[in-house]
Amino acid sequence: MMKVTDLPETIAVFPLPGALLLPRGRLPLHIFEPRYLAMIEDCMKTKHRLIGMIQPREVPGTGEKRLNAIGCAGRLTGFSETDDGRYMITLAGVSRFRVREEVQGFTPYRRCTVDWAGFQRDLGPVEEDQGFQRADFLALLGRYFTAMNLSTDWSSLKEAETELLINSLSMLCPFSPEDKQALLEAPSLTTRRETLVTLIEFALRGGSGDEMMQ
Repeated sequence: MMKVTDLPETIAVFPLPGALLLPRGRLPLHIFEPRYLAMIEDCMKTKHRLIGMIQPREVPGTGEKRLNAIGCAGRLTGFSETDDGRYMITLAGVSRFRVREEVQGFTPYRRCTVDWAGFQRDLGPVEEDQGFQRADFLALLGRYFTAMNLSTDWSSLKEAETELLINSLSMLCPFSPEDKQALLEAPSLTTRRETLVTLIEFALRGGSGDEMMQ
């Protein structure tokens, strides 16, 4: 487990709309653009092997895309190379961060100086959600998966630790980039679960208000 003192002030960032990484989560990525191939190669030379996943946002009326203020850094824990030179990697979520400023020049990919303050619990033990009602939550999730024509291993969901269940669904469900950012920025596991339930209920309602969690 990494400590705050292990976290660098500057990291490479990978702006990817809709891609969500959360602390203690795992995100597989397929890397093929030359600038990001270079990013992976440089990352593997560092002691920390961290890459910051962050979502770009469009500035209204300009078409300009800026980085969101908060992202999540993941440690490169899995790597393989295909015959045609692409990389298949896995990032293990370590901690969220707040962007201080973007570093200009020197690399083909983007880098930022970041602040890790305020996210100390990301480096701690698995979070608990004392108000979590698994049976009600899985019933709601079942309606959502049916409506969205999604499939899953229900036996694994029933047995998964609460944090793993909530964070995995937050990462995998087909929400908008804005909704993913809200899930990322949730200050606690309980808040993230409440946000997740709200998003699922909204998708189920379709404006009718018929589907609500009891």
